[in-house]
Amino acid sequence: MKIVFASGNSGKLREAAEIFNGFEIVPIKGYPDWISPEENGSTFLQNSLIKAEAAFGVVRELPVLADDSGLVVPALGGAPGILSARFSDAGTDKANRAKLLSMLRGVSDRSAYFACSAVMIFPDGSVIAERGICPGRIIDEERGGNGFGYDPVFVPDGFSETLAELQEDKKNSLSHRGIAFRKLISKISRYY
Repeated sequence: MKIVFASGNSGKLREAAEIFNGFEIVPIKGYPDWISPEENGSTFLQNSLIKAEAAFGVVRELPVLADDSGLVVPALGGAPGILSARFSDAGTDKANRAKLLSMLRGVSDRSAYFACSAVMIFPDGSVIAERGICPGRIIDEERGGNGFGYDPVFVPDGFSETLAELQEDKKNSLSHRGIAFRKLISKISRYY
């Protein structure tokens, strides 16, 4: 079964293809009418619904998948939160991590968690949504060359390695996106 993923993020596309093993993940950018919508929701769920509904309006004949996810740091009042991808002025992964580490300098509470809200809309208009959480902590320096985003500075609970130091399959088994996507997969059989 083909699933159209409403994301242009190559890291997310790679993860989705691995997690949705047995399904064909098709990037939305292959659809000429696709225009990435403004993510103006105030929650991860609202933003994932905005993307899924925009993709559904273009695709219709296949199920669409969208997610919104980010890093939540309680000591920073929940930042970067829904602004995770555009946290810094430059909006690059490296600049976002640098800003985060700068803001946490001297802060003793380094607890954090990744959150993901994932939504699927099926050709009949049915909608399912799931959430995944990966708790952990922020370290003082970047480590590892795998992953993307905040992975090099995030150590999940129960591990000494950052997400960027873990093998892809291990990361996907415990990541927020992996958890949310697997919950969706468990529900797909109700629709197909």
